[in-house]
Amino acid sequence: MTLSITRSASFTLTDARYVGAKIGADLRQLRALYGEPESATEITDYVEEVAQLLNHGYLDSVSYGFRDPDTNLWKLRLRYRATLGGHLLDEGPGRLPRTAPVTGLPFCSFLNYSTKFNSLPQAKRTAFKKALPVDRTTGTEPATGTGATTPGHSYGQNGTGVTRDVFVALDD
Repeated sequence: MTLSITRSASFTLTDARYVGAKIGADLRQLRALYGEPESATEITDYVEEVAQLLNHGYLDSVSYGFRDPDTNLWKLRLRYRATLGGHLLDEGPGRLPRTAPVTGLPFCSFLNYSTKFNSLPQAKRTAFKKALPVDRTTGTEPATGTGATTPGHSYGQNGTGVTRDVFVALDD
């Protein structure tokens, strides 16, 4: 007698929103520590944007934080990279640095779309972007200068999710 069990897990919008909610918790902690993002609505929009992109496989990475507009360098960056089909730990959100040198700097978010998204016809890319709650413009991604990156944090559900790293610049 042989027993065979087949399991298949599919990543759903509900799963994507679960992962997005973890990012939202990080953004709420960022707001509590540094005053940005400005509103709960803004955070809700970022969470839904990530959920929609993850659900369709269109997210490569998204970063949130503070940049120096004169140098276009991150001073504090939370970067989330989409991870598909692998083993992800589903960790608790938070544990952000409390003393990053961001006083007076603007909040910034930068998103990179996946190869899957970029291979869509232009009309489909445009229609998808238009349906998202965050209206993004094109620009140059801020770079990292001298500082420290802490990798190794992840949020996942059904084999899909994000890995997070946190960059903090050295105080000049």
